[in-house]
Amino acid sequence: MLKLLSSLFLGLILATSAMAQSSYKLKSGDTLRVEVLEDASLNRDVLVLPDGSINFPQAGTIRAAGRSVSDVRASLVSGLAPNFASEPTVYVSVSTLAEPRIFDPVPPRTDGVFITGEITAPGRIEVTPGTTVLQAIAQAGGLTRFAAERRIQLRRGDKIYTYNYTGTGGGIRGSTTLIPGDVIVVPQRRLFE
Repeated sequence: MLKLLSSLFLGLILATSAMAQSSYKLKSGDTLRVEVLEDASLNRDVLVLPDGSINFPQAGTIRAAGRSVSDVRASLVSGLAPNFASEPTVYVSVSTLAEPRIFDPVPPRTDGVFITGEITAPGRIEVTPGTTVLQAIAQAGGLTRFAAERRIQLRRGDKIYTYNYTGTGGGIRGSTTLIPGDVIVVPQRRLFE
């Protein structure tokens, strides 16, 4: 009797898990477990990439984010089918859910710029429209004696621009106009710099 109850309980858990996975919509960061019965070398965990796709050998790139596990399974079967004599048996399940985002990926809007590193008064400074990199450095009290004058960085979103305080070499100029949210990083000078 106990074996019967435990097998019924296990069946109920598996059915509930299957129902939960069938209604779950995949998102970036989830990890899928894919098993191909006809070719065990294809069995693997697959990460849903930031663009919402997965890459799978012999099936290529498949859209996964926003779709159910059964939709992705159907796409894998149709992508793998030309490589097999008969339609392959593919099992797909969610092995790991994406970590929830704690912070909003879009930084809050600010009217100032930030300056950090080897600067006399690091922190947030208010700027008026048209303020330049050189003016912001002056407003923050100037560089310390340990500043790497040739490797100052202006970080704007995902882009990093280099500024040479001495005025020689490539990169941006001191007359580059700042926009709200810019970050100026003044690194420490190296030993023989």
